[in-house]
Amino acid sequence: MASLPNKLITQVAFKAGGDKFHDIFANRPQDLAEATPIAIQGCKLHQGNFGTNGCVIQWNYSVDGKPQTAKQVLQDIDLEKKQIAYKMLEGDLCELYKNMIIKFHVETKNGIDFITWTIDYELITPDNPHPLSLLNFFIQFTKELESHYG
Repeated sequence: MASLPNKLITQVAFKAGGDKFHDIFANRPQDLAEATPIAIQGCKLHQGNFGTNGCVIQWNYSVDGKPQTAKQVLQDIDLEKKQIAYKMLEGDLCELYKNMIIKFHVETKNGIDFITWTIDYELITPDNPHPLSLLNFFIQFTKELESHYG
């Protein structure tokens, strides 16, 4: 039986400025390890240039205190819409999920910037948990980044 696509979404207010949030991911993701050392421990470019579609990035990060890795390809960067999407290629999450794409975009409502995180994925087996801890990671990470730049 084929697995069905799933989607998790969260939206977090970001007082440090949505433009700054998008700029860091688009142009300086390697700075995230310094800004959010609890969440991100490393970011290494494997192919291409930061901020360009097709670049491949290796992340070292921690979810629930457990070190993890992810290799992703940036596949949908839009500076005007302030959005970025990463497709999972390798790493811990690939043991539980397939066709995983992690996206965020910035939108402003009533003068407040919000970061919307979306995780699209399929469970490899129906017994695998949905990635709620990853969604929580993005909430905590966004708040940690806000504290650093706020």
